[in-house]
Amino acid sequence: QVHVVESGGGLVQAGDSLNLSCTASGRTSSNNAMGWFRQAPGKEREFVAAISWRGDNALYTDSVKGRFTISREYAKSTVALQMNSLKPEDTAVYYCAVGLSPYSGPLISGYRYWGQGTQVTVSS
Repeated sequence: QVHVVESGGGLVQAGDSLNLSCTASGRTSSNNAMGWFRQAPGKEREFVAAISWRGDNALYTDSVKGRFTISREYAKSTVALQMNSLKPEDTAVYYCAVGLSPYSGPLISGYRYWGQGTQVTVSS
């Protein structure tokens, strides 16, 4: 009964910024970490960033460190991903996920509920 919805994707040029938002509704526990994954055509779904349920610990994949920032608003179980200095390699469908532990890591197996994704396209 958990519904996860992402928004904020779009078409931008290299170097531009986007802010993705995600809200989980239903019976989501406030004690869950939340994360972002992405999947490009022909590639496996990969980890992007995650944040602990208290917002005091964040984890990023190496390719986005220094460019992306994940944040969490406890009300309505909302998480955001601020993406700066976007590159064509960032083009993918971005998925928001809700973990089942306070400190879910970079593995897909650490997450239970998923959104349907939002498209991010970065042109060169």
